[in-house]
Amino acid sequence: MTSRADHKILLDESEMPTQWYNLIADLPTPPPPPLHPGTHVPIGPEALAPLFPMDLIMQEVTTDRYVDIPQEVQDIYKLWRPSPLFRAHRLEKALGTPARIYYKYEGVSPAGSHKPNTAVPQAYYNYKAGIRKLTTETGAGQWGTALAFAGALFGIDVEVWQVGASYDQKPYRRMMMEVFGAIVHRSPSMLTQAGRNQLALNPNHTGSLGIAISEAVEVAAQDPAVNYALGSVLNHVLLHQTIIGEEALRQFAKVGDYPDVIVGCTGGGSNFAGLSFPFIRENLKNGKNTKIRGVEPASCPSLTRGEYRYDFGDTAGMTPLMKMHTLGHDFVPDPIHAGGLRYHGMAPLISHVYELGLMDAVAMGQLDCFAAGVQFARTEGIVPAPEPTHALAEIIRQAKECKETGEEKVLLTALCGHGHFDLAAYDAFLGGTMIDHELSQDSINAALETVPRI
Repeated sequence: MTSRADHKILLDESEMPTQWYNLIADLPTPPPPPLHPGTHVPIGPEALAPLFPMDLIMQEVTTDRYVDIPQEVQDIYKLWRPSPLFRAHRLEKALGTPARIYYKYEGVSPAGSHKPNTAVPQAYYNYKAGIRKLTTETGAGQWGTALAFAGALFGIDVEVWQVGASYDQKPYRRMMMEVFGAIVHRSPSMLTQAGRNQLALNPNHTGSLGIAISEAVEVAAQDPAVNYALGSVLNHVLLHQTIIGEEALRQFAKVGDYPDVIVGCTGGGSNFAGLSFPFIRENLKNGKNTKIRGVEPASCPSLTRGEYRYDFGDTAGMTPLMKMHTLGHDFVPDPIHAGGLRYHGMAPLISHVYELGLMDAVAMGQLDCFAAGVQFARTEGIVPAPEPTHALAEIIRQAKECKETGEEKVLLTALCGHGHFDLAAYDAFLGGTMIDHELSQDSINAALETVPRI
C-alpha cells in the first residue's frame, strides 16, 4: 500500500471520537474477575464504592462495546485533542529503512502526556458525585500532574504520593504538580501506616508504585469525603485512553495507510491499551492482521518474567486481588529513570489479552532505550519521556530489520509524553553514568513468595 508523504496528520475537532471503546465486548473469553482478599470470591461493584464514584465503577465492570464521552469532558479534551499523528520521515532517512514510521504524539496535552485522557473524566465523575478531594500515587509524575490539572478545572483538591526515586530524580515534576495546586509527598512517607512500615524496614527506601498506592488508598479509605484515583491498570482507565487509538484509525484512513506493527511501552498499561485496543478490535472483527507488541523495562519485566496469578495491586494488600502478570506486590524495582514503568504488575485486561495470544512483549535495558530517545530527538526534534523510549527502541530495531529484509512495513507507536523534565536522566546517559540494572531470578522468586495462593 502506498502512502502520501504527510509529516503531520491532523483531525478537526468535529472528527474527535465521541465514545470510548471497551475491548472486553469483543474478546473471545472474558477476563477473570477481581476477588475479595479474604474470601477469594468475586467482588461486586459495592466493594469499590468506598474509593470510586458509581459512574466509574459501572465503567469498570461494563461489557458494553462503547461508552459515551460526556460533553463536559469532550469540551476539555478539545484543549489538546485530537492529538497529531506524525510520520517520522527524518528518522526513517537516518535509519535508511524502507519502513514507514508513525507516532501518535500525546505530549501536546497541558500535562505533557497521555494521562489527562483519563484524569479529566475521573475528576468529572468525582465532581458529579460531590467529591472535592482525591488522593493518588504517581511514579515519574505524569499521572500526578494530569490529576492535579484536572482537579484544578473542577475545584477538587489533589494529594499525591510520589515514588521516592522519582521524587528525588524529577523535582520539576513535583513543582508542576504544585503549580496546578496539588500537595505532593515523597513515598514512602511518615503520613501513613503503610509508609511508616516501609521506612521502618529501610529508612532510605526508594519507594515503588505499589507502596505509593497503599499510602493514597489508606488516606482515602479513612474519609468518606475523599476518593482515590488511579492512573493506570484498571479497566475504566484503559477505556478512557482508547481515544488515542480511535483517533489514530481515523488519521490513517486520511492518508490511505495502516499499521503492520504497533509498539507501545508497558508499565501499568494505560498508554499501550489506549493505542492498541481499537486496532485489536480491527484484528478480531474486521480481518486485520496488525502485530501488537508491548515493551517493558528489563528491570521490571512483569509480562516477560512475571507470573500470571492473582495478586494485590498495592504493597500493603489493601486492594482487591486481581489476576495479572505480576512480579509480586512486595517487589521493589531498581530506581531506573522510567519511573512510570516501575510497577510490579500489569493491567489485568492487558494480562488477559497477552494470555489469549493477541499481543506479545519484550523487555529492554534503559541504555538502549535512551540511545533511541537521543536518536529520535536529533531527527524528529522531540525529546521523549523515558517511558516511550522503550517503544522507540523496539521501533528502531524493527525498522533496521526492514532495512535488512527490504520489507516496507508500517510501524506505529504512541509517544506518550515529552521529556522536558527528565533531562537529568538524559544527562546521566550522555555523561556515561547510567547503567543497566541486572535483575536476578532470585529477587523475583523472593517477591513471588508472598503472593496469595489461589
